[in-house]
Formats: sequence, structure tokens, C-alpha cells
Amino acid sequence: MSRYTGPRWKQSRRLGLSLSGTGKELARRPYAPGDHGPNSRRKVTEYGTQLREKQKLRWMYGMTERQFQNLFLRAGKVKEGTHGENFMILLETRLDNMVYRLGLASSRPQARQLVNHGHILVDGKRVDIPSYEVSVGQVISLRERSQNLVVVNAAIEGTVSRPAYVTFDDTKKEGSLVRLPQREELEPEVDEALVVEYYNQKL
Repeated sequence: MSRYTGPRWKQSRRLGLSLSGTGKELARRPYAPGDHGPNSRRKVTEYGTQLREKQKLRWMYGMTERQFQNLFLRAGKVKEGTHGENFMILLETRLDNMVYRLGLASSRPQARQLVNHGHILVDGKRVDIPSYEVSVGQVISLRERSQNLVVVNAAIEGTVSRPAYVTFDDTKKEGSLVRLPQREELEPEVDEALVVEYYNQKL
């Protein structure tokens, strides 16, 4: 299944969750898209609820179904912690997401593009794979010729706060993952237990 490239505002309204992180989509029209969005009375099944939660997480991180499912299976092989929390941590430590969390990009799609185009360095080496797993202590920075990119500078200036599990040096425009995130620091609007239930029935 290919990555979704349609309107993200419609996705957000369908899920009742701001995928952009700004909340503008739901502030303007806080109901599902379509003629019957505001008055929809469709009953959601247990499977439908699980699927919705899975889609929330997958669309939030902008992944294909195959990538998402493979990462879920990897999370199940981690010996410590719960399957759902380990899955959330693996999603959070993807390189494209870390670029977004550090404030080098204003959205995950923009962060993915920066990585794909070779603007990002990890420990001084160029990495152009968005799914690259960042380890604790690794330094994420910009290539020298990418230091003055307008989109990057705008993102840094617009960043209000960063998660406690990362550090960032505004002068050097580089940051690192100082520790793995805890569940309470990750997306509160997602119930990862429902995602686990969904895949336990499917796989």
C-alpha cells in the first residue's frame, strides 16, 4: 500500500485528530468530511475502533502499511516493556520524526523531505533514510551547505518547545536524543493497546 498523498486536513477531520499539530483543521470544521459529516450517526464496531486507532498512528508518522506493520513486528521482539509502548518508541526514534522533534522542520512530511534530499547528518555522516533508527547520544545536524535553508530557519524560529528527551543547540543547529521517551511524553490521543489488538487479530 502506497503512502497517502491526499489532503491531510481531511484525514485529520476523519480521525478527529490534528495530524499537522496545529489544530487548525479541527478548529475550522470539527467534524468528519462529507455531506453528512456533522450529523453522521454511523455506529462504529470494535474492529472499526481498532482500525481507526491504527490509522491515527500510521498517518501521524506518514508511513506505508508495510513499513508500519514491519515496525510493529519488530517491537514485539523487544524483551523489556510492553509491545504497544515499544512500538511507540520505535516510531518516535525514526530519523524523520527526530528532525521534526528537534525543530529543524515544521512538520513530519517536511522533515522526511529534508532527510530524503540529503540535508541531514547523523554523527557527521549523511543519512538519507527517513526510517533510520536514531540511538541515544547520536547527534543530528545539517550539512554545511544546508545551514541557511529558509524552511529550516523558519522552523527553528517557530519552535516554541521541544520534548525533554532531546537537546538542541540553536547556534550549531544540531541536537541529540538524550534518552528514550517515556509513554506519557508521547501522543496522548492514541491508544496503542487498540493498535496491538488490531494486529493480533490480523497477523
